[in-house]
Amino acid sequence: MKARRRLLLLIVLALFIAVGGSYAWKQFNSSGLPEGFASGNGRIEATEIDVSTKTAGRVKEILVREGEFVEAGQVLAYMDTAQLEARKREAEAQLQRAKIAVETARSLVAQREAERTAATAVVAQRQAELDGAAKRLARSERLAASNTVSIQTLDDNRAAHESARAAVSAAQAQLAASDAAISAAKAQVVDAEASVDAAQATIESIVADINDSTLVAPRAGRVQYRIAEPGEVLPAGGRLLNLVDLSDVYMTFFLPTAQAGRVEIGEEVRIVLDAAPQYVIPAKVSFVADVAQFTPKTVETAEERQKLMFRVRAQISPELLERHIRLVKTGLPGVAYVRLNPQAEWPASLSGPLVQ
Repeated sequence: MKARRRLLLLIVLALFIAVGGSYAWKQFNSSGLPEGFASGNGRIEATEIDVSTKTAGRVKEILVREGEFVEAGQVLAYMDTAQLEARKREAEAQLQRAKIAVETARSLVAQREAERTAATAVVAQRQAELDGAAKRLARSERLAASNTVSIQTLDDNRAAHESARAAVSAAQAQLAASDAAISAAKAQVVDAEASVDAAQATIESIVADINDSTLVAPRAGRVQYRIAEPGEVLPAGGRLLNLVDLSDVYMTFFLPTAQAGRVEIGEEVRIVLDAAPQYVIPAKVSFVADVAQFTPKTVETAEERQKLMFRVRAQISPELLERHIRLVKTGLPGVAYVRLNPQAEWPASLSGPLVQ
């Protein structure tokens, strides 16, 4: 009887261990989550911004160090602008020369217009002389018909008429030349004014480069790396600093097909970091990849399709980040829990305390 009782006790104990082990395995395998939830491992990430030079030059001064917080618009570094300042002075001298050329060209236009006025008067004078010569010739021809004037007088009047006609043609040619000279002078004015515009544009471009030589923070964030040091010569687009935008922080994790297909954009996510497991950080789904990240060799069967993994991003609100900006750190590992069923209640382990 004792042996039978001992055997029965061993069987009950074995069954208890088996059931308990099965339950524990299921709880471990499902991360202890009830139906309607999913989880994935990930790391805290943030948008990185490179502060780079616009033009090639030498680094004059860097005002921040790694780890410092900076505000949007804060001056971070200065590039040497000695060469740009010299180019600016040269362009300003060219601008003054171009302005003088404009005034000279306008004076030439005024001179040519005065010459045209004089040529117009000469044409009128020569035309009057031609009219007088024509009248004298007509009178001489009538009187010569009655032998009242001599043939010599008639010939003289004819010669004077032809001379007056030639003088009119010459005066008209001079007037046309004056018109052409005016057009040429006005073209010189346009060219000189274009030179002024070109010089002004050059100055504005150089001033823009000088302003861009003062490097400022495009957003608020933290300096992650100092890539260059004062005295180094960088090419155009050379990286000087690397910033982390702490207003754009998120965790990327992966879910299999069956779970990723049920995730809605904007659905609530709760993040638990390994470094602070006692706190639950609220977030929202901001992105679900439309292409699988891990694809098996074949996807012909339903079982293989379930192995596809899709990238999901949980975005932390900027307001929450701003309240805890000094504590935000990238690279921290943790677990993201997402609710697949909007009606499901969060388990007690993820209900709080929520970071506010």
